[in-house]
Amino acid sequence: MIELGVTLDAIALLRESRKTRGPDPVFAAFLAEQAGASAINVQLRSDRRHIQERDVRLLRESVGCELNLVLTTSQEMIRFALTSKPDRVTFIPERLESAGGGGLDVLLNTAQLKERMREMRESSILPAIFIEPSIDQVKAAHQVGAAGITISTETLAAATDQVGLARDREAIDRELQKLSDCARLGSKLELHVSASHGLNLHKAKLLLDIPGLSRVDVGHALVSRAVMIGFAPAVTEWVELLKAPTKN
Repeated sequence: MIELGVTLDAIALLRESRKTRGPDPVFAAFLAEQAGASAINVQLRSDRRHIQERDVRLLRESVGCELNLVLTTSQEMIRFALTSKPDRVTFIPERLESAGGGGLDVLLNTAQLKERMREMRESSILPAIFIEPSIDQVKAAHQVGAAGITISTETLAAATDQVGLARDREAIDRELQKLSDCARLGSKLELHVSASHGLNLHKAKLLLDIPGLSRVDVGHALVSRAVMIGFAPAVTEWVELLKAPTKN
């Protein structure tokens, strides 16, 4: 069974668009956990566009499942992580705060990431890295001391948007093979392996038989669905999908 991680950034973004008290990410986390989510994910951005420091502190006090804080590797973010004490920190590249797209290149940031992994582990925080589906990146993440990896499914998600042409099927199969190879290796190296980026219920079905994949993290698509059917039912849909028998 693959677990579900629920990302609450879109909830906070809606709140911040009007600078009101709701919708409340903390209440959304409660609903998600009650509906079966295994992790709550929030990203603290340098511009505080959605999640605020107060949200993280309140979530730390209230969330019973894993709290995963997504951050860049800046000193400001490191200081906050060390004081807020999430269960896990997942490091992303700076460009994801602006242009978006792409994982953190571990090979080009080995020295810095080794230090970041050490800092997190010394504070009893599990360190993880958001990476591209690359065998070399998986190996590098393990070598710098990561406890987990989140593999980007951005390219897979984009390929599935144009299903119908032969080359699109080939692109999907190629990306699925890369994801499978990376998840299998990550599991062999005793890394916690999750997948995230651009997934909806239809696209996530493609991941169900990937060996070594422990969790799927989803935010925008789940919140968009929740607008129509309610938050708890939307989480339940994902939990039920990921419960499907797999070859893991």
